[in-house]
Amino acid sequence: MANDEKPLQLNLGTLRSAMSLTLHTHHASRIWHGRAPAEGRAGIIGLNGFISTMNKMKRGSEQDDPYSDWWMLRVEDKLTDTKTCLQALREQVDQALADVPPALSLGENLNVQPVKLPIFANAQLGFLAVYLLADYDDLARRLILAHHTALIDRSTLERWLNEGAHALRSLFSLAQQFRYSGCTRDDFAAKNAAARAAIEKLGELPQDVLEGTLRSRYAPPIIRRSALAASANLGTEDDSTGDVPVEDADGPLPAAGDGEDAPA
Repeated sequence: MANDEKPLQLNLGTLRSAMSLTLHTHHASRIWHGRAPAEGRAGIIGLNGFISTMNKMKRGSEQDDPYSDWWMLRVEDKLTDTKTCLQALREQVDQALADVPPALSLGENLNVQPVKLPIFANAQLGFLAVYLLADYDDLARRLILAHHTALIDRSTLERWLNEGAHALRSLFSLAQQFRYSGCTRDDFAAKNAAARAAIEKLGELPQDVLEGTLRSRYAPPIIRRSALAASANLGTEDDSTGDVPVEDADGPLPAAGDGEDAPA
């Protein structure tokens, strides 16, 4: 007797995980929000804006945009430099706190009313920046404790806090320069008008990046699409790098102006 039973179909949805970051210091909170533009000084996106840009950069890399791959490599290197800077500062404050007499016990320096911020990210480079901000918040707490207990003076406190904040803002400022080219590697292989325009506007790329042999450790698999389909799905160059979440889906990048996001 033939088996007429149909195979079981499972309509699985997307995996989700609610994520949040708890901050205890105003110093880290200001890094989260970014720096507003002022006379003679450009504004800098905050952590949320950085994550938004990383999401877009990852989508561009997925759509075979070599410039997105190039930017992922640059940001990955900058993340490593920023981590090294924060680690050096941590070693300095650890050395200062080591001068506490054995008879004195210092507890954790925690805020009685910390702020809990939701994280919307689907790019690994975005998460690496979240870890760095958490490290800076912990560093700031320890620095404030060291100053309060007379282990470092006011100028040292401010200098080390500023060094850590500058490292993070420099990272975010670099990401702020990212622009999606609207081209794929097929365009560059064909040397068509779109590729020539991208090179004129965004500059030449290293050959190994252009060929796809050098990509970030966190680069996604490339989804091959025609240049026309990629352009339609990804939209025009997106200059929106403000602190707005970005759609968390496995599809293409939203067009300029789209800013919906979902938790990773």
